[in-house]
Amino acid sequence: MYDFITIGSATQDVFIQSDVASIVTVSQMAKKSEFMSFPYGAKTEIADFSKNLGGGAVNTATNFANLGLKTSTIIKLGNDELNSIIKLKLAQSGIDIMNIIDSKKDLTGFSIILVSFQGDRTVLAHRGANAHVSEKEVNFNAIKNSRWVYVSPLSGDSNKILDKIAKFCEENKINLAINAGTTALKKGAKYFSKILKTAQIVVMNKEEATLVTKIQVRPDTKEEKYSKEKIHPDIVSMLKELKGDSEAIVVITDGKNGVYCYDGKKIYICPIFPSPVVSTLGAGDAFSSTFCATYDKFNGNIEKALMYASINSASICGHFGAQDGFLTFDEIEAKLKETPEFKAKTICV
Repeated sequence: MYDFITIGSATQDVFIQSDVASIVTVSQMAKKSEFMSFPYGAKTEIADFSKNLGGGAVNTATNFANLGLKTSTIIKLGNDELNSIIKLKLAQSGIDIMNIIDSKKDLTGFSIILVSFQGDRTVLAHRGANAHVSEKEVNFNAIKNSRWVYVSPLSGDSNKILDKIAKFCEENKINLAINAGTTALKKGAKYFSKILKTAQIVVMNKEEATLVTKIQVRPDTKEEKYSKEKIHPDIVSMLKELKGDSEAIVVITDGKNGVYCYDGKKIYICPIFPSPVVSTLGAGDAFSSTFCATYDKFNGNIEKALMYASINSASICGHFGAQDGFLTFDEIEAKLKETPEFKAKTICV
């Protein structure tokens, strides 16, 4: 019996850091966007360079295993040298690799990550085998043999298996956590609401929440005060729209502004944990998987899950790779004791 089995992507990540990249801000009436730019047609020096394994399913499986949970993963690897490299690394991390799918014709996923001087990143991604996972290739017996299934963003044709997995988990009473990607969210609220009804935990960032709810966080609207806390009314609307009449706990991450969570009764707010930022790649995977693991370990304690997840996510931000810096439960608890002022808070709306 597994504690968690992850489903999603696996990639070779190449990190490139250049201090000459400019951050360009473009403002519109309803939103503000930022772009990383380089001099057109020029040869640009890089400050640092490294290679690591990545992908949502690999990152989260590695984190679950590091937290001491029995873990497996369902990913699809290409017919290339990365196949054996990724399998070896996963096995060395204590992850069961028996459910990995091998492709005879595709290449393994590959990403180039451009890291800015601010620590944020722009990802150039080739999905490769990640985009071609079919229902017949998925080991549903392995899923049935797990207490939790964690679905990370699926790309391309692989999105077709999301509703099949959700339905299977519902029928077999398996806990389902979803970190939905933009491809699934673009199918619309009607499609995603069906998925929500089968999940226990749903995590997405603010941009993804906007995509599915069509609710923009208006910069000209002031935050409203509930009890002693302030939260933007558009965030409240997003949380309630996503929650609907489902049983799912809805989590929206908002970068430097922290994270919001709604269980149907209370909204929880948690700031980011103070930490130096080297790269934000993998921070979302670290947050969502730690949230799920902590929620499971501590009998549904949402406040503790938010704080533990924020601390582990911040630790990832202090390193260059998406899997460097994962903390154990004991290490997270030690950091929490060192910073008693760091707390998640609840408000009633």
